[in-house]
Amino acid sequence: MTDQVFSLRVDATDGHARAGQLQTAHGVVDTPAFMPVGTAATVKAMTVDAVVSTGAQMILGNTYHLMLRPGAERIEALGGLRRFMRWDGPVLTDSGGYQVMSLSQLRKLTEDGVAFQSHLDGGKHLLTPEKAIEIQRQLDSTVTMVLDECTPYPATEKEAADSMHLSMRWAARCREAFTQRPGYALFGIVQGGVYPHLREESAMALIETGFDGYAVGGLAVGEGQDLMFDVTAATTPHLPADKPRYLMGVGKPLDIIGAVQRGIDMFDCVLPTRSGRTAQAFTKYGTVNLRNARHADDHRPLDEGVPCAASRDYSRAYLHHLIKSDEILGMMLLTWHNVAFYQKLMSELREAIRTSSLFRFAESFSADWAQGDIEPL
Repeated sequence: MTDQVFSLRVDATDGHARAGQLQTAHGVVDTPAFMPVGTAATVKAMTVDAVVSTGAQMILGNTYHLMLRPGAERIEALGGLRRFMRWDGPVLTDSGGYQVMSLSQLRKLTEDGVAFQSHLDGGKHLLTPEKAIEIQRQLDSTVTMVLDECTPYPATEKEAADSMHLSMRWAARCREAFTQRPGYALFGIVQGGVYPHLREESAMALIETGFDGYAVGGLAVGEGQDLMFDVTAATTPHLPADKPRYLMGVGKPLDIIGAVQRGIDMFDCVLPTRSGRTAQAFTKYGTVNLRNARHADDHRPLDEGVPCAASRDYSRAYLHHLIKSDEILGMMLLTWHNVAFYQKLMSELREAIRTSSLFRFAESFSADWAQGDIEPL
């Protein structure tokens, strides 16, 4: 499919929500879509076959982690990230800016880029907009993200404006460095903190530069759900209707539903995989902690409504036993279930948009979620 034009086809709308298909060089992605996070060329605790079985069509990798280990040059020599990890579908790679800010040591931000020391071995590196684009080309990323500064929360209006303006200058340099290929894409990232006029200014600057898709960055960093929804709702109307919209790092199921209602098409978050490794499972009735002793004699599956062997074929008692015994299989099964739960949610959202029943679905899902997981009699 290397001659495929990268594009978004919107098939249905319900309010501000959209359902459609993202056409890429490496396959079609139904939207709204959730991308499991495969930071270091693996969705943690899952095989690629297990990820595919959940219905996931696109995954996320990370420039920062892969440039440090095993190295972009090595991955390029081995045929690119998709061949390296045996994933046939499209891959989006985060530019690494957020990880530089949150993980690295002795970082220094300048107009040129960000100099930092690796959290692995203390090695010194300089990540510039041009370097970020080059690394993602070596990885053969289907969707490349521009290098930006993730504005912290809280930030004053001046701090948010200065950060956003730097990110916009970097975005223009990324656009200049990016080589357009059929079916591949470069996404700009809207910044501006929690200030709507800065978000609008950022969106306008990115549109003037011209990108294949637009991400909303700098949210889910501690501002809370209400403010995240307000900023998202203030941002999406300024983004092109014919381009995909990606809310980075979000999130919890209710966050995703609310963001879809506000016009977002794409999501990623470590929550389903990280929770699986810490004994937490997502179900129709909220989250479940499998370390809890109440599951020790519970014959029920995690969530029989999720079309996944880990969700249906293993009792909570067995999963509790695996977790309490520190068996790796417990983390694997819970992660598999959680990713499948998220993919089922996205499928239900797409269907609700197509049938103009999104509001009713959101109300029903929220009511079930609020009920909580009830202990059997």
